[in-house]
Amino acid sequence: MKVLGKSLLAGLVGLSLTGAVFAQEEASSSGEIRRIDEAKGKIAIKHGAIADFKLPAMTLVYEIDKSLLSTVKPGDQVKFKAIHENNHYIIKEIKVK
Repeated sequence: MKVLGKSLLAGLVGLSLTGAVFAQEEASSSGEIRRIDEAKGKIAIKHGAIADFKLPAMTLVYEIDKSLLSTVKPGDQVKFKAIHENNHYIIKEIKVK
């Protein structure tokens, strides 16, 4: 019975530690669209620092629902909302400034 208790405790500790890895963060930012890969549902945006994601200014490739790509093109200045989930950056909203 002691072995089962230790295993259960170790599993719970493991879950609490890995829970941080799967936590979802959300942020809003703005930037310039550099590239779009509609087939893969990817968009590269050059943006300033995003404090909520602890990201410096950079060009980052985000995942994006293909239906959101119909209103934007490379060179557009945009505002966007994104989430960081399971090591992926995903744009949920995007609009031209």
